[in-house]
Amino acid sequence: MPTDDPTVIVLREGVHGMPVERYAAALRERLDREVRLARTPSDERDLVADATVVTGPRMDETLLAAADSLELFAGAYAGHSHLPLETFEERGVAVTNASGVHAPNVAEHVLGAILTFSRNFHVGRERANRGEWRSYQTGELQGSTVAVVGLGAIGSAVVDRLDAFGVRTVGVRGDPSRGGPADEVVGPDRFHEAIAEAAYVVLACPLTEATRGLVDREAFRTMRDDGVLVNVARGQVVDTDALVAALRRNAVGGAALDVTDPEPLPPDHPLWGFRNVLVTPHNAGSTPQYYDRLADLVAENVGRLARGEALTNRVV
Repeated sequence: MPTDDPTVIVLREGVHGMPVERYAAALRERLDREVRLARTPSDERDLVADATVVTGPRMDETLLAAADSLELFAGAYAGHSHLPLETFEERGVAVTNASGVHAPNVAEHVLGAILTFSRNFHVGRERANRGEWRSYQTGELQGSTVAVVGLGAIGSAVVDRLDAFGVRTVGVRGDPSRGGPADEVVGPDRFHEAIAEAAYVVLACPLTEATRGLVDREAFRTMRDDGVLVNVARGQVVDTDALVAALRRNAVGGAALDVTDPEPLPPDHPLWGFRNVLVTPHNAGSTPQYYDRLADLVAENVGRLARGEALTNRVV
């Protein structure tokens, strides 16, 4: 049934260190209905009781049980495996995610990582820190092959931006018949073929049973010895022990890891000790435009809910 005037509740947890008040304000700018911000656990329990729409990074089963009128939970992350999806479905509550919100900034992060390794900026920084004026060898991105695993919003944005650099792109996706912007799109059965020739292997896929541990010892044996792994997917897509072993035997050129397994990466973890490993604290998704893009998406779906239309990015 269409909902004439849904009340929107913003949960108290922000994302990427940004004040959640900014998200609530962005929604108010886009909606002509009440948007209320829950600032404490008790606020959340009280406000969700009569809410039609709730939005935030997560909503557990206890809070969901208190939401008697809920019709839509609008997730603030692209990932949704941390949500009690079966319970939402049993309750008849629709769930949407934030897929696509991250695409421009995560794609820029990937390009920055690739260019860092291509031009050896990290080597230049080390020498600059020592006050050492001494030339070093660099590479060239043009003419190389980049394999992008996952051609959703983020993977496609990566491929689009790589086009200007004169590289060949190979996209790996679950259903290659869906195509994509890469020069060649292949299925999972050709994963090893795709990474075997790639100077850079970019992971931009969701974490599923099929992708968990995808980049394992066999994958590192297949990759070029100078190949660089860039992971902006999930840490568990990579077998961390296999990555460390490959780095120790110089069987891989380097890695740029925005996600790790475990995460956070412990201070004494061996990955911190490699000069050819760049670790960032799950920061690729950070952008000053995050709440504005998320609010655009959620406001659109609030309107769709009111009109009884199909929701964008619906996962349940």
